[in-house]
Amino acid sequence: MDTPLVLETVDGAVDYKGQPVLRSHSGGWRSAYFIIGVEVAERFAYYGISSNLITYLTGPLGQSTATAAENVNAWSGTASLLPLLGAFVADSFLGRYRTILIASLIYILGLGLLTLSAMLPSLSTSDYVDTNMLHSSHQLQVILFFFSLYLVAVGQGGHQPCVQAFGADQFDGLDPEECKAKSSFFNWWYFGVSGGASVTVFVLSYIQDNVSWGLGFGIPCILMVVALGVFLLGTRTYRYSVKGDEKSPFLRIGRVFVAAVKNWWTTPLAIDIEEEDQATLWHHSSKQFKFLNKALLSPDGLKEEGNICTESEVEEAKAVLRLVPIWVTSLGYAVVFAQISTFFTKQGATMDRTIFPGFNIPAAALQFFTGLSIILFIPIYDRIFVPVARAFTSNHSGITMLQRIGIGMLLSAICMVVAALVEMKRLKTAQEFGLVDMPDVTIPMSVWWLVPQYVLAGIADVFTMVGLQEFFYDQVPIQLRSVGLALYLSIIGVGSFISSFLVTVIEEATGRDGWFADNLNRAHLDYFYWLLAGLSAVALAAYLYFAKSYIYNRRNTT
Repeated sequence: MDTPLVLETVDGAVDYKGQPVLRSHSGGWRSAYFIIGVEVAERFAYYGISSNLITYLTGPLGQSTATAAENVNAWSGTASLLPLLGAFVADSFLGRYRTILIASLIYILGLGLLTLSAMLPSLSTSDYVDTNMLHSSHQLQVILFFFSLYLVAVGQGGHQPCVQAFGADQFDGLDPEECKAKSSFFNWWYFGVSGGASVTVFVLSYIQDNVSWGLGFGIPCILMVVALGVFLLGTRTYRYSVKGDEKSPFLRIGRVFVAAVKNWWTTPLAIDIEEEDQATLWHHSSKQFKFLNKALLSPDGLKEEGNICTESEVEEAKAVLRLVPIWVTSLGYAVVFAQISTFFTKQGATMDRTIFPGFNIPAAALQFFTGLSIILFIPIYDRIFVPVARAFTSNHSGITMLQRIGIGMLLSAICMVVAALVEMKRLKTAQEFGLVDMPDVTIPMSVWWLVPQYVLAGIADVFTMVGLQEFFYDQVPIQLRSVGLALYLSIIGVGSFISSFLVTVIEEATGRDGWFADNLNRAHLDYFYWLLAGLSAVALAAYLYFAKSYIYNRRNTT
């Protein structure tokens, strides 16, 4: 008699009806393809705005270069910090699926209003409109534009951390084959994201510069509507994480810190005795952040259940605390990342961008080379580098996540050195041809000189950005994985704010005709790039110090 086929279910996951989910009928790449497709469309929409935003601010809105750079950095920073709020809402209340749906609707509304704001000037071109009405129309346009822009940031804040975490949730980390697939998922996720971004900067920047800003903002809006439809199509195939009956992870971790503070004056001897009683000394990480071990004690001597923190809760708090030095030292990388869509673009606008007679490549389209380098390098990394490295290290990912991040940070510092040298060459060319005081005249230096810094930025992204995504997803408590990815995004956000702060301080110190003069031929972006190269080197040294002593949260990630 034949043995009946046993259908294996996935622990901690259910289907869209709330029933135990079958491994063979759900999740994996079949679901991940839907989610990656949605993220490609979302990144197309996001970069359709961000990649050429500085051009719109200095053009139709008439802002200075420094002011526009500050506004771009402020918006980018806000857009990268809001995922912390979106992730908190998802992990504590709505769940990832519902948060994605609501965030998508907000995103579409913001893009629609942004398109309307770009079309407002064309509604006021009548010969009979007086100056006051034109001024009022411009003010309305600016208000509506920034309201729409930050509404997009709110939508992105709910969408970004949840979609990626939801995609990674489709792979069971306890299954050996799916565990390998999950590590590969982060590589191909970034491949898809970069592909969407590359097409965006190449196509939409041309439409925005040469056809219409309204159309350039309207296409991303339409694509986000399509993306929402694609996401809904995969509903029946997804695995949905089950929320346990235990307390919120935020409450658990917060309770550990509160208890540790209450027991601050407890003697070390009492802690050692308690550790022996709870058999925690065997845990390799128990000797890190020993002050948190005080949360194991009860101030009134009572050891009733629920009255004191457990060893697992203390270790969970330590796991989160261990992320802080990595988060802080990664900010140097994020500051460099902020330059790609701001000063790199303004540099390119001054140079010879002729591809063939009659066609000039838009300055923002140069970001295509960052995306292209990512698209070309990720398959090499995933299919060649990882298997070769795995043979030497026996690590399922080839190298550890922290090693991967560190390599990208080194490449980022080199990128700034190259950018500084190219900018010195651009300024020297402007002087040689007597164009220093002629900012509207194209400098006879090919825009291809900028390609190496864009390519280096792209390869650095493959190492650091993907590494940070996997690291913060993997090393936080399971219930906080949306928050983990939001922490990764917050690095980019805070880096944008630091970049904006540096620009403000330097502009105050050097004046409007200093490092960031509107006439880039008299500015000194090279000084700024050398400064960032130095900061990147310091951040890398600090990162290596903390990474060397980092203890991974789970053994399979070492």
